[in-house]
Amino acid sequence: MKENIFDVLMYLFENYMEDEIEILPDSDVVRTELLEAGFEQIEVNKAFDWLESLSLQRAIKTSATPVFRIFCNQEKVKLDLECRNLLMFLENSGILSSANREIVIDRAMALENEEISMEKLKWIVLMVLLSQPDEEIAFSRMEDIVYDLIPSYLH
Repeated sequence: MKENIFDVLMYLFENYMEDEIEILPDSDVVRTELLEAGFEQIEVNKAFDWLESLSLQRAIKTSATPVFRIFCNQEKVKLDLECRNLLMFLENSGILSSANREIVIDRAMALENEEISMEKLKWIVLMVLLSQPDEEIAFSRMEDIVYDLIPSYLH
């Protein structure tokens, strides 16, 4: 089975994280289930590391002033123009704060050897919002975008 970290994260999200990202059942049980489902041990470990790093991101303080973001070359390679535009749209529409935008970028960059499509980026945003306290409204709005219940933005 040719699975990657993102596939493991999606499986975890769909099966365990509907309520709280840090309230996973016993991780050994989940790891065993993932292995039985056909995921590779290394990908399972990387997915758990990705989630653990996400939970450590909560200490970022938001800025009260408008922020201008310049993407470095590595970020431009990982996040194409369409993805960067989505991030700007989400921030301008109030779904992402500047702090959460940085967490999203960090988590996207942490998916080594993974091409980040617009759809994957939407799911990363959703997972980040789920992990952050007091982001229920933003999560709900992003969920509508992910599930195409509303158009994400106009061209």
